[in-house]
Amino acid sequence: MTLGEDTSQPRALAGDHPVFIARGLSKVYGSGDACVYALRDVDLEIRQGEFLVLLGPSGSGKSTLLNILGGLDAPTSGSATWRDHELTGASDADLTAYRREHVGFVFQFYNLIPNLTVRENVRLVAQIASDPMCPEEALELVGLSHRLDYFPSQLSGGEQQRVAVARAIVKRPDILLCDEPTGALDADTGRLVLGAISKVNAELGTTTVVITHNSAIAGMANRILRLSGGRIAREELNRTPLRAEDVTW
Repeated sequence: MTLGEDTSQPRALAGDHPVFIARGLSKVYGSGDACVYALRDVDLEIRQGEFLVLLGPSGSGKSTLLNILGGLDAPTSGSATWRDHELTGASDADLTAYRREHVGFVFQFYNLIPNLTVRENVRLVAQIASDPMCPEEALELVGLSHRLDYFPSQLSGGEQQRVAVARAIVKRPDILLCDEPTGALDADTGRLVLGAISKVNAELGTTTVVITHNSAIAGMANRILRLSGGRIAREELNRTPLRAEDVTW
């Protein structure tokens, strides 16, 4: 079975079974005395539909781990699987198909195309997906149905980031990976973006991973993994996740 195949199944409740399993993941840059460990022997399971926060300071390994899970990078050693697909050792073509069909990315910077409207920015991704929602539906889900024909320069930072969320989810991804999605935003604007991400997790059942150095955001998660020095230093379960509007920082 290739990584790009559509293996969609009825969505399970968070905690039913793992969709990601990583064992002994290590990532080393450089060699000899100059080598730097970004990850050290990380074991990890992520369950269907859960909202997971990877928390830690800069250099703790958060982005490296997210990039491996998203098929953007490969570990130096160890294994990572998504469902029954082996990510480590997969071909470039299979990883491209995996990202296109199954993964939505949201980064700190929006990377919208400035001369396209909001609707057109989202439609670009819909055009390469096998079973997309319509762009208008994705934008309504993040609260931007009134901005369809605006250009990025006419939007606030928070609105641009919500367009980026809509662009990530329009292809109905199984996984939403968010790298510091509120890092460039103030608290009020950040809460709006977090609310959009949380709504996608709750209404679409999308397995959602958010990496951040902002410990306040961890209150929204079902589970928090604290990273330090390339290792998972601590795992915490959260029985009563906060709503986005109740997060303060």
